Amino acid sequence: MSGGQAMSTRRERLVNHAILGVFAVIALFPMIGVVAQALQLPDLSFAAFGTAWREGRFGTYMRNSVIVTVITVLVATVLSIMAGYALGTMRFRGASAVFLLFLAGLTIPTETIVVPLYFDLRTVGLDNTYAGLILPQIAMSVAFGTFWMRAYFRSVPRSLMEASRLDGASSWGTLWRVLVPMGRPAIVTMIVLTTMWTWNEFLLPLVIINSDEGLRTAPLGLSFFQGTHKTDYSLLMAGALIIAAPIVTVYVFLQRQFIAGMLSGAIKE
Repeated sequence: MSGGQAMSTRRERLVNHAILGVFAVIALFPMIGVVAQALQLPDLSFAAFGTAWREGRFGTYMRNSVIVTVITVLVATVLSIMAGYALGTMRFRGASAVFLLFLAGLTIPTETIVVPLYFDLRTVGLDNTYAGLILPQIAMSVAFGTFWMRAYFRSVPRSLMEASRLDGASSWGTLWRVLVPMGRPAIVTMIVLTTMWTWNEFLLPLVIINSDEGLRTAPLGLSFFQGTHKTDYSLLMAGALIIAAPIVTVYVFLQRQFIAGMLSGAIKE
């Protein structure tokens, strides 16, 4: 590379970093304000977190969100992997129609189905229950997960699967022993996205949990907490940070594989 090209590359890199730095500051500025309010700066007090935790019953609401999120993500991940494997690697009658059915699940807004869904759940006695919260979110997560995993499985070389079959592996063994370990970045990306969507879901819990306060999820509990502490901004910001902490933690620990999965998906597409 000539000196001029190296200088141009270095200048482009500096410009890119400067642009990214500006957008990072814009994105982080509101969060800095939230933290400052919660800590009551410049006094630096953590009292608001303890008060918000007790008065807002966030221990109960966080437990509910953990139960709903963990079960939803585990079941949706397994079902998405199996459905994506079938639609991405196998040829059978009606495969295109089945895939279009999953795509339809991605295009239908929650707002259009939440009312009839509530009456259906109430008819079978699943309103104000964990099952009533979990089952609809599994269905919504599987729609995206199947689409995502199908794209990954379609990108796997056929020769790799054929070699696995020649070694005596069954379809089940090829999936779980060969393809799933290879697809860890794609699977982690799906898990992180599903976790965030499930944890932050507000409309479904609001409609389905309408009488049992003990089953409210964290975002729903934060909404009711906000209604009783409209002017106490330090408590509100502390509550918001308590709710956001688990998702931020998940992303921090899985960010490398999450980014790798996103980039690999973009490159394959």
